[in-house]
Amino acid sequence: MSNNVYEQVGVAMTCRGFDEYLSMFDLTEQNLAQGKILDVAGGGSSFTADAVNRGYNTTAVDPRYVQDTGKWIEEAAIEIESSTAKLEKLKEHFDWSYYGSLDQHRAGRIKSLERFREHLMSAEGRGRYIAGSLPHLPFKDDSFSLVLCSHFLFLYAEHFGYEFHKQSILELMRVCKPGGEVRIYPLHSLKWDPFERMNELLAAIIKQGGEPELLPSYLPFIPGSSQLLRIAIC
Repeated sequence: MSNNVYEQVGVAMTCRGFDEYLSMFDLTEQNLAQGKILDVAGGGSSFTADAVNRGYNTTAVDPRYVQDTGKWIEEAAIEIESSTAKLEKLKEHFDWSYYGSLDQHRAGRIKSLERFREHLMSAEGRGRYIAGSLPHLPFKDDSFSLVLCSHFLFLYAEHFGYEFHKQSILELMRVCKPGGEVRIYPLHSLKWDPFERMNELLAAIIKQGGEPELLPSYLPFIPGSSQLLRIAIC
């Protein structure tokens, strides 16, 4: 590690559970019950599996879903061990009040991946994981009432520039129906820096007809990251 920064080459396939999504996006039952839900860049997360189990109509999209199933699972499992090793070297910088400890953080990743795998392999779940990537998603306009994007946009600001972020967020807005909303977390990069051109991006969202606001997030972990971006679709 250098300069106490979490180093990452490429985009990690991460695994997060239903309760983490509720906390990071500050979601309520009312939010989830308003219609179809899309988890963008879902990776190996079990949110879709657990949301469907609770009766919510949820779909996940990720570019890796085009690959052989075994490769997704293997990649995610390797990433769990890799990220745990990185966090071990930097653990004093993170807020562990939600997870409790590094071991519990790792155990949660493993549990989420297993739940994802089970759902993916089931007859009901197989069709809920769609191959696709930002900034062009394989869905019609106004397809979803709630669109979520976790640990991709903003987190990889060093990899993807302003124009990518702008076009990606406009795409999330496109697939979200009027009266629905888009929620994105976190708003900090892997270097723990806020997005430099956020004001410009918010202006572009408003110009497109969205109503953006920064709201508190309740998943304390990443240094300085305590907000999510919510966009109401008019």
